[in-house]
Amino acid sequence: LVEIGGEIRLKGINSKHKKWSVAIDKPIDDSLSIREEFEEILHLNSGALATSGSYRKFYYKNGKKYSHTINPKTGYPVNHQLLSVSVYTKDCMSADAYATSFMVMGKDKTIAFLQRHKDLQVYLIYALNSNNTAVWKTENFSQFIEK
Repeated sequence: LVEIGGEIRLKGINSKHKKWSVAIDKPIDDSLSIREEFEEILHLNSGALATSGSYRKFYYKNGKKYSHTINPKTGYPVNHQLLSVSVYTKDCMSADAYATSFMVMGKDKTIAFLQRHKDLQVYLIYALNSNNTAVWKTENFSQFIEK
């Protein structure tokens, strides 16, 4: 298992002869990465997982939150309810590219895209309001979640 900056590549099993346990963080606004809670624990033995989000790299100016993810169409930071995207694929480059693209697209456009591309395995966390989040995941992503 190798992790570099949020992207994970793994193969095989751990020293306990089990699949690797990998956590998806809860999207808690914490630009200093001091607080950490897990949303899900995944069990994987091959492939790559990348997560992109707006909850770690951001700043506030005049009471408005600005994400580090820039929409290339507008040139401005994304501003929508999608907080975190985790993508599982065979290679890190694809997982990272999809995760970042989906963060730019937002929840609704991402779900529409995924309904046409059923081979992708994706986990979305989005804001319902200022205090509550919800999860949407592709059907095939559920196989990785600890039960």
